[in-house]
Amino acid sequence: MPLIVISAAWAVFWGAWSVLLPAVKVATGLSAADLGAALSAVPIGAVPAMALAGRFARGRERAALALATVLFAVSVAGVGRATTGGQLAAALLLVGATSGALDVTLNLATGRAERESGRRLFQAVHAAFPLVVIVTAPLTGLARSYGFGADTVLVLIALVIGAAALTLVALPLGSGLPDRAKTLPVRRLWGAAAVLGALAACVLVIENSVEQWSVLLLEEHRDATPVVASAAPAAYMAALTVARMVAQALPRLRLRPLYLVAGAGGGAGIALAGLGGSVPVSVAGFALTGLALGPLVPALLAHAAADDAGGTLVWGISTISYAGFVASPLLVAGLSGWLGLPVALAALGLLGLPLIARFIAERG
Repeated sequence: MPLIVISAAWAVFWGAWSVLLPAVKVATGLSAADLGAALSAVPIGAVPAMALAGRFARGRERAALALATVLFAVSVAGVGRATTGGQLAAALLLVGATSGALDVTLNLATGRAERESGRRLFQAVHAAFPLVVIVTAPLTGLARSYGFGADTVLVLIALVIGAAALTLVALPLGSGLPDRAKTLPVRRLWGAAAVLGALAACVLVIENSVEQWSVLLLEEHRDATPVVASAAPAAYMAALTVARMVAQALPRLRLRPLYLVAGAGGGAGIALAGLGGSVPVSVAGFALTGLALGPLVPALLAHAAADDAGGTLVWGISTISYAGFVASPLLVAGLSGWLGLPVALAALGLLGLPLIARFIAERG
């Protein structure tokens, strides 16, 4: 339960953030271009922090997760204090770094909890995030409509995240790393992490594209109203949650068929969303994408945690796959300039091919 609470608290900020952006833009007096430049600080902070946090956290997962959660809460509160572009960029650099550290340490702690308890946890922990995002976004909009400023909302969110860290006291985790003689060579582990991380990155490229571009697709290419267009990411997130909870309820579900489901279903879903000629068809495509992709990354991490008690595989997959998440906006923007947004999103369906290839390669 503490791990699910941490995942949910982490999602509170990210669910609220897009709704708070207009108010933050006004408070800092930034143009759209300057705001975009400030937002780029998030991935710049996240990638190196994930690499460092993974090295530090292995063997001390609970303490590392508690520290990352508290620091994330402090950084969230700091965003609300920003009044200039420079301050906002600095605050978001810290948000990116602490969020990245929280990502890695949460996965490492979940992996250790699975090994020590024998319970399957990754799907449930990862299901909490999209569920809370769906709930938090409209609640944040409601808070803004009642006159709450971004600074006040961010302080409240920081308090929620800080309180979540206290639940880790109840998390029974051991400490220390396994004997080196019982682990695979580091070079072999990082080789496997590179392959599995690249496969997970294919999923996260598509996931980020839905989060960033689905509303724009419906508004500009399907003539949807803003309220109707918001159904696209909501449908994706809801499907993501359902798929992970279904996977959690199926203890005999193996990793190999999930490659096929994600590759074929996710690829077809994003293609349908991009090329579908109406709002219902596109929303259905986004929902299919979430259903198909949802269980794969948690299953990959669970598999990695079981295979490597030292945590190197989970650390590597978490960090490498995030590169796909970071690259996604640039990739879709580049493809959109060449092909147009609908075809650009549909083209991401080709990222399902490596997943299908992995399914075939693991045959027998």
